[in-house]
Amino acid sequence: MIELLDSIPPGVIYLVVGLIIGLESVGIPLPGEIMLVSAGVAASQGIVNPIALGVVAASGAIIGDSIGYAIGKRYGRTLLGWLGRKLPKHFGPKPVRQAERMFDRWGAWAVFGGRFVALLRILAGPLAGILGMKYRKFLIANATGGIAWAGAVTTLAYVFGLVAGQWFHRFSWIALLVTVVIGWLIVRVVRRRAAKADEAEELAAAEDSDAKVP
Repeated sequence: MIELLDSIPPGVIYLVVGLIIGLESVGIPLPGEIMLVSAGVAASQGIVNPIALGVVAASGAIIGDSIGYAIGKRYGRTLLGWLGRKLPKHFGPKPVRQAERMFDRWGAWAVFGGRFVALLRILAGPLAGILGMKYRKFLIANATGGIAWAGAVTTLAYVFGLVAGQWFHRFSWIALLVTVVIGWLIVRVVRRRAAKADEAEELAAAEDSDAKVP
């Protein structure tokens, strides 16, 4: 990979890195992190400028996530409606409402931390749009996460070379496993609270109906 990058003009490298990271953030499964690590190693050999590389990577992440958010907000409800008809147990109104409550509470951290986790980099933007996260809140989490991720990956790849790439690969999948476990626990808690809230609403509605009966 480094030999290949050495034969490509720096401007093209910046363009390719930004494009791949951007498309990955939109929701297309591309190796954005691997590409950034390789470019970071190339920066350590003077092929590209590490600061410019970090700026391009962060910009691609932020813009791509924003596009993914817009797509999710525009078309996500249609997709959820179709899935709700096919799989009502998992995508019906009640589970979607529970997911919205969970994302409203933890969504900013999911967007920020998802930048460092395999697969979540692809899903965070579209999911935030689908579940109606406010764009201002999303943008803050998206921008800080994108800058932190791009800066960390570029710096570590620049300092430690290919070893950093192997470390990031392992960390991403470990982080994914931890995130899945934590997410499962949060879903359990949210579902219990949502069920209690629904029961309370039904009880209040029943009492109100009884009170109106002469």
